[in-house]
Amino acid sequence: MFSFSRMKQTLLALSLSGVCMGHAMAESVPLPALGMIASQQIRHIATYFPGRMAGSPAELIAADYLNQQFNKLGYKSDLRGFDTRYLYTSNTGKKNWQNIHATSVIAARAGEVPQQIIVMAHFDTYVPQSDNDTNHNLGGLTLQGVDDNASGVGVMLELAERMQAIPTHYSLRFVALSAEETGAKGAEDFVNRMSAEEKKNTLLVINMDSLITGDRLYFNSGENTSVAVAKLTRIKALSIARSLGIPAQSHEGTHCCDGIKALDDAHLPLLNVTATNFALGKKDGVQQRAITRHFPLGNTRYQSQFDSLQYLDKALPGRIEKRSRDTVKVLFPLLKDLAKPAKHA
Repeated sequence: MFSFSRMKQTLLALSLSGVCMGHAMAESVPLPALGMIASQQIRHIATYFPGRMAGSPAELIAADYLNQQFNKLGYKSDLRGFDTRYLYTSNTGKKNWQNIHATSVIAARAGEVPQQIIVMAHFDTYVPQSDNDTNHNLGGLTLQGVDDNASGVGVMLELAERMQAIPTHYSLRFVALSAEETGAKGAEDFVNRMSAEEKKNTLLVINMDSLITGDRLYFNSGENTSVAVAKLTRIKALSIARSLGIPAQSHEGTHCCDGIKALDDAHLPLLNVTATNFALGKKDGVQQRAITRHFPLGNTRYQSQFDSLQYLDKALPGRIEKRSRDTVKVLFPLLKDLAKPAKHA
């Protein structure tokens, strides 16, 4: 159970967060080097909002923090609550539905036209869904979720901060999803609430997930994304990466849309960004890196002892900063180009 003392500590951190994260509110203050905002946000979210499981107090406090960040940047941002559930399996094999109320964050800024580009990342951490999960310390209150997925949220926040002063032709929407770790319910809820017109007006969804642990960055298009859109997005991202000497690949397969399959099923154009290694194991991307003493399972997913700041800083020194920098260096110019400068700018 979420302790009252932990909640007080988190709320205190939240009240102080405006001091450490307000570096770019004034236009006269130059932004830090590319990637610095993202890495600071990754560390902040992982430190002060561990165990942000869908429906938990930590998730709600984290959602409120993200909502505040977007509002400070001048976006119209709101919390979006929704009811969902997941199956919990006991050691005896008995299955019970667990009902939860999850909260996503939706921020938007209108462009000159209603057509929009969506930047998305889930911020919730893994909820133990069986006694076996609990016995193996998967998920739970201590999981910082640095890789999965403070990393994607941190990059999203930097992109939002860098885009906030740039008038664009197309509208922008930044979406921090919850309940991704309970059967991708957050993406389902988001799609189900979109009108037919909103779907039609969505030019692209850029989704970011697990950017730190994996061997290299992958830029993958959705299975239902057209060749024309893929050329303007995935191929362009790879071109930018290679021009900067950033190792990046593409893997078109059935695992391009894990966690956001509802968006692909709705035929929304997708660019999914992650770090893994599709050449290993079953070529499904689940094994993020070679099995070593530091990474006995070849990944850090859901594991509190590995997906933490302390462990990743020790096992992969400098990786958080480097991946933040590399990802922003690719996605910021791509997003800026795709959103197009406003005609009056």
